[in-house]
Amino acid sequence: MTEALRDLAAHIETRRPDCVQSWDVAQGELTIQATLSSLPGFIEFLRSDRTCRFSTLVDITGVDHPEREARFDVVYHLLSMYQNHRIRVKVAVREDEMVPSITGVFPAANWFEREVFDMFGLLFSGHPDLRRILTDYGFRGYPLRKDFPTTGYVEVRYDEALKRVVYEPVKLVQEYRQFDFLSPWEGAKYVLPGDDKAQAKG
Repeated sequence: MTEALRDLAAHIETRRPDCVQSWDVAQGELTIQATLSSLPGFIEFLRSDRTCRFSTLVDITGVDHPEREARFDVVYHLLSMYQNHRIRVKVAVREDEMVPSITGVFPAANWFEREVFDMFGLLFSGHPDLRRILTDYGFRGYPLRKDFPTTGYVEVRYDEALKRVVYEPVKLVQEYRQFDFLSPWEGAKYVLPGDDKAQAKG
């Protein structure tokens, strides 16, 4: 399988050298680092080329790298049921850049791109209806960015007295617990059956 993926990568790089920055086969999977500007055309090539035939868009997601200038990776997973191959396409994106939408190639990208927008705050140019899909319309921030607080900014609940949904600043109902990382037996204050025998031997 690894050799077949290397052959596939070589074919893709030969046919679309303008799109492929680098590629790697690891853990039985092919990953291609692609250029952002040529993304829709490259995805269309992967779908229609007779050697590739990646006919199914499995997923689009993001990865946050706050330490990089190009802070985000947008990651596309494609499947070729004809060739029994999978491919991962990654593009590096700065926080101020827009990602070209691939909804014209794969209509299923519509909801995936909305999810990446909702979770990471990345904008997709040419998307027909780019709005939040998982969080509420008034939600602040992007939950999968690494600088997003683990408690969030506000909590949403239904108020029985007001008979409506209310937004409130997050308040922790208890302090963070402190763990000593001892096993349950080491921290126990009771004697287990047989402990007296161990003490007698000592």
